[in-house]
Amino acid sequence: MLSVMQAFDRSLIAEIKTDDEAALERKLQSAERVFADRDGWLKPHERIAILRKLATLMEGKRDHLAMQIAREGGKPLPDAIVETNRAIDGVHNAADELRNFAGREIPMGLSAAAENRWAFTTKEPIGVVAAISAFNHPLNLIVHQVAPAIAVGCPVIVKPAATTPLSCLDFVAMVREAGLPAPWCQTLVTDDNALAQSLATDRRIAFLSFIGSARVGWSLHAKLPAGARSALEHGGAAPAIVDRSADLDKVIEPIVKGGYYHAGQVCVSTQRIFVHGEIADDFTQRLVARVEKLRTADPALGDTEVGPLILPREADRVGQWISEAVEGGAALAIGGRRLSETTLEPTVLLDPDADAKVSMLEVFGPVVAVYRYTALDEAIRQANALPTAFQASVFAQDIDVALSAAERLDASAVMINDPTAFRTDWMPFAGRRESGYGTGGIPYTMRDMTQEKMILMRRS
Repeated sequence: MLSVMQAFDRSLIAEIKTDDEAALERKLQSAERVFADRDGWLKPHERIAILRKLATLMEGKRDHLAMQIAREGGKPLPDAIVETNRAIDGVHNAADELRNFAGREIPMGLSAAAENRWAFTTKEPIGVVAAISAFNHPLNLIVHQVAPAIAVGCPVIVKPAATTPLSCLDFVAMVREAGLPAPWCQTLVTDDNALAQSLATDRRIAFLSFIGSARVGWSLHAKLPAGARSALEHGGAAPAIVDRSADLDKVIEPIVKGGYYHAGQVCVSTQRIFVHGEIADDFTQRLVARVEKLRTADPALGDTEVGPLILPREADRVGQWISEAVEGGAALAIGGRRLSETTLEPTVLLDPDADAKVSMLEVFGPVVAVYRYTALDEAIRQANALPTAFQASVFAQDIDVALSAAERLDASAVMINDPTAFRTDWMPFAGRRESGYGTGGIPYTMRDMTQEKMILMRRS
């Protein structure tokens, strides 16, 4: 049995049955069997109807889903409501995308050898999908991994994070209620990493969608069967550059949202803030004043802004990183205290060493570090200095500075006057280098879960 605990106070929510090796084998066989039966593949209009009904069912459970996210994952209820709304919209997005999801004509007649021929491509589902998900968006990440598979016609086996399985189980139950036969969408509930690896690397898996640590993701990627594709979504220490031309009246709120949303447990959470020396004192004073007002409390309350970390050991780790940074010379501007087993005060560190953990590694906690700079080149160099690269921000009213930084920052997306954590569910979302592989976002995942087949006809 798996005990699911409330992230905030560690009280028991539920105990659920886990799967074993025999259950995994049954599920893999079932998925392989339905995919092998081409006559049984659902038509696009049938998949659209299932997704539309699924979205309607989710709308009917909107309040339940949001509260469950807050309880099992610790995300403050206002943000959990936003996640639920995004998840519902994501299901619609997958259905909508099918209206224009098609192959293309391949030109013939461009050489004498290609005369009297006509060729076009179609898109076919790639095969069985293994989806291994993360705790920090326990509903919306599942939607991002499962809805594209349903849309394009891939059987999918989804393993939720062991800390947050309830949102996934509810979602898959609604998928079944919406009319998708069970073999096309199954769950694997386990806290056994070896069993999860067996799923990801099984010879019957054609596509692995993995959201989690880089160490685990790249290890699984190296063990995939021949021909299998993957999409890896890891994280990094997202940088934000605040130029002296920035409007500080409009900067602090997005910086704070980017840094402390879900207690910093976001793969693109704003972590390293590079501020021009001419405005650094003013910026820091305003930042600290706003952080001081953040309400850290039970995420199930409607006015909570910062909730808990997912596990006590994560609070231990983040607290240790803060202490090490201060011992190494960083100034503690605010925060750093442990409030409970899983909650920490939102923290601002000033000028930690470049080799401090908070400067080099993903904190995944309610901590931001502020660094002064004098030249834009210097800030960009520091921002680009790590082996991870995902999303970045630049805050500036000077368009030349904004575009110069956007062009030179090593990131898959650069937000101008918006936080690093900004995302819509239809935009491309990708880590570079150690931060990931492939491109997320529902339309992009649908493309990755299909393969093109060319059909050529010769006229006599």
